[in-house]
Order: sequence, then structure tokens, then C-alpha cells
Amino acid sequence: MKQKFISLLWQDEESRARHAEGVGTPRISDEVLEQLGLTDLLSLSGGISTYMTSDPEVILYRQKTLADLRNIPALRETLSRVVPILCDIRELRRLNGDTSPSTGDSYLYSITEIELYVSCIDTLSKGLKEIDAEIKSPAFRALADFTRELSESDYYRELNEHLKELSRHVHEVKSVTIGVNLDSAFRPVEAGVVSINADTFKSGKLLDKILRFSFKNDAMTCIAPLTPATAKYSENQQEAMTGAFKGALEEIFRSSVKAWRGIVEDYVLDNTDFLLMLLPEIEFATKASALEERITASGNPLTTPVLAPMSEKAFDAKGLYNPDVALRISEPVVKNDFAFDENARIYVLTGPNRGGKSVITCAVGLAQAMAQLGMQVAADSLTLSPADGIFTHFPEGAEDTIDKGRLGEECARLREIFERVTENSMILLDESLSSTGAYEASFIAAEILTGFAVARCRGIFSTHLHGLASAVPEINARSKEAGGVPIDTLVAGIEEGKRSFLIKRAKPDGKSYARDIADKYGLSYENILHLLGKRESD
Repeated sequence: MKQKFISLLWQDEESRARHAEGVGTPRISDEVLEQLGLTDLLSLSGGISTYMTSDPEVILYRQKTLADLRNIPALRETLSRVVPILCDIRELRRLNGDTSPSTGDSYLYSITEIELYVSCIDTLSKGLKEIDAEIKSPAFRALADFTRELSESDYYRELNEHLKELSRHVHEVKSVTIGVNLDSAFRPVEAGVVSINADTFKSGKLLDKILRFSFKNDAMTCIAPLTPATAKYSENQQEAMTGAFKGALEEIFRSSVKAWRGIVEDYVLDNTDFLLMLLPEIEFATKASALEERITASGNPLTTPVLAPMSEKAFDAKGLYNPDVALRISEPVVKNDFAFDENARIYVLTGPNRGGKSVITCAVGLAQAMAQLGMQVAADSLTLSPADGIFTHFPEGAEDTIDKGRLGEECARLREIFERVTENSMILLDESLSSTGAYEASFIAAEILTGFAVARCRGIFSTHLHGLASAVPEINARSKEAGGVPIDTLVAGIEEGKRSFLIKRAKPDGKSYARDIADKYGLSYENILHLLGKRESD
């Protein structure tokens, strides 16, 4: 039966090949995803960045795959039963790779692999048949159709029949009778297999056999107690004995099992290869689906993003929130509307410490990354264009002191971003240049913002430098001469002296932030005078 192309993540061989060659593969590293918080939410054995794509067709294909997993619980259960079988096949392949093809182990591994393969196909075909009417995605539709056709084929039925016969022949072996020739000094000089037996030997005594006169009728009872094979032998002797037994078994099974090697190589290996290629895809799809379920179970909505062409550089979110934060808190998460538009492709985001600047910056990056994995995103609605890269510049140290060495490191990382960024990229900077004084930081930040505007990318510059926002008109005027995109300002709000975590498109007022904080802690000028007066009256 001809193997069909089946993948949970790629709609055809061409799309998977293009991805392997780096076509449509965005520059979004695991380090960036870790900084955004996605690796805490979605842990994959091979890393997340491997699955990132900017191909709209691939994204839409995956959205349908994950929709089936979301809507059909029995599908997830079937995949969960298949994964351990595939892991066993992979481990068996590894063990077989360390074994000489001429050994008995290699033949027995072949039989075991066929057994595992049949078990996997049976599990898939039975599980998918029960939910056949519910399956809508092209990926699971193809998998269901293929496993059904395979399990109902004459070849598969014949494979099962022969496998049962061969497995019974192999697995019934419980013991081996060895014949040993001795020399005049009772030293073994030759040995060979007399028979293979379906029963095990039992301990016995020579006197008992003599008294019962049962030498011929009780061949499985020894004339002396059985001794553990490892009790009286060195490690080398044990290996030699084991090798001898395996060699004997290999000779016995050679004729029947050797024929099956051809079946394994010509057919089964090709099909188990296809199943093993699905293993990491199943891990990704099931874990992504489980994450979506965790978020919705916490009472927070998810939405399937609407894709716009990359050239539009779209990002228009309603009710956007940070899913990592939402899963860590018990109270309702704060949502924000956020959009890049013709009036602002880059934002300078200011506000008080712990006012939500980092949270919204990561929320934007998480939404972009999750969308480009094919997942639902944490928002009420979202229309976005795929990005060809996401670049972050977050603090790497805990110090906020002036450190010229650390400033140099920050500048070097920013330079690396400029070497790779394009107009279709997203940049997310959080408290960059915090390692130097406000004057130097503001000057360098203005230069950087002008450069990103000229690069025509989209992004956020979250900063404690409130004065930087006031320089935006000057930055816009300078970058416009070079064809740069517009920059605007956002503020993390404070209402009645409390952090609201609401992000507003407005001009910042650093004094109002300071005044609200001073009032909150009773350190406004009026409160201080009151405290001084109260102290004097005491």
C-alpha cells in the first residue's frame, strides 16, 4: 500500500521541505520565547522555535488541526495511547542500531517492531473510526482514512496472521536443552542445542528420579537443584554464556525470522518511519491543545486570530491580555485594546514601576508567537500579519546601577537586532538602557528609536525614561526624512493612586505618576506639612 503524506503541521511535502530549508521560517529564537514567557507555558522536548512559521497556509492548516483536538476529547485520548507505543518503537530502533544484524537480538527486535507497529495501527484505526464523523481537519482526516484503509487491507490481515504464528513460535520458548561432550577429564569440549522447550526446567534430585524410574518421562526436571546463571560465573563468563545461548537461538530462528527481515525492510520500516515522524508533531499538537484548555479553564477567553498579509504589518487586538499572568493570579486579568496602525508602528510605553509595561509588552509578543505556531491567542479578537522575526531586548541582570560594562553589552545586543531586523519584523524592548544614567540613556534611546522607525518595523519600547516620550515629535520629524514609520506614545495608567494596568494611547505626564505615588504613600507636600504640624502639636 502506497504511503501517503500525512502531517499534523504541514499541509504537503513541499511546505515541510521549504520550512526545513528556512523558507517561511521566522527568526524567533527559543531565547526570545523564554523571555516572553512562552517556554513556561509550553514545554517541548525539541524546543518551540522549530515549529515557528510565517507561512499563512501552514498557520491556517494548524488552526484546523488544533480545532479538532480542542473539540474532540476522544481524539486526544487516542493520541495519548499511541505516544507510548511510538516511544517504544523509537527506543527499539536505538537498541537495534547498537546490535549486529547477524545476532539473535536483531531478529527478535525485528519481530518486536512489527508487533509494536501493528499495535500502533490498531490503536489509531480503532480510535479514529469511533470519531470519524467528528473529524474535520485535513490532517486528522488523512490520518483516519489512511489507517482505516491500511487496517482493512488484505496485506495487513496477512501480516497479522503471520505475525501471530511467528510471535507464538518465538515467545513460547521458555528454556533450551544443551548437549555437552566431555573429554576424559570431564572437561567440556563441545556443546550444542538439543531442543528448545515451551516449559521451564524444575529443580530435582538424582535419587528421586532413580526411585521413581522416570528418567524418560520427566525430561524437564533436573537431577540437581537449579543454580542461578549469575551465581558462579564472572561477568565475562556470563557474557560468554549469554552469547552462546543467543547464538544458538539465532541459528534456530534464522530461517523463519530472516524472511521477516525482508518484510520489515521493504514495508514496515517505511511505515514506522512515517509514524515516528509524527511523534514530535503529536507532542506539539497535544501540548498546545492542553495549554489552550488550561487557559480557558481558568476563565479566560481565547480567539483564533484572523490572518492579514505580511505586507499589511497588521496587529489589531481587542481584549488582549498576558496568558502567563492570567494563569498565575486568582483575580480577573486586565485586558487592553492594542493596535499598530498607520499613525503608529512603534510605541514608546511609559508608566510607573510595576504598572503593567512589561506585562503588555510580553502579551503582544506572546500573541504574535502563538499565532505563528497556529494556536489560539489570549484576546477577545485579533487580526495580525505574520512577522518574519521577533526580536527582544529585555534586562538580563538584576542590577539597576550605572555599569559601563553592562551598558556596552546592552548596546552590542541592540546592534545585533539592527543587523537582522526588516520592515516585517517585530521588536520588543523592555527597560533597555537601564544600566546608565537618564541623560545618556535618553540620547541613545532616541537614536535607537529613530533607527527602528527608518527600518519600518513595528514594536514597543517600554521604558522608565518619561522624558523620551516628549522627544517623540522630534524623532518622528527626523525619521520621516528617511522614510521612517510614525512613533506614538502609550501610558500605563494610574487611577486614584492605584495601578490600573490599563494601557492608554496618550501623552505621558511623569509628574502625575509621581504625584499619585506620593499621595498613595502620604508623601505629598501637603501630607508632609500635615505630618510636621502633627508632630509639633504632640
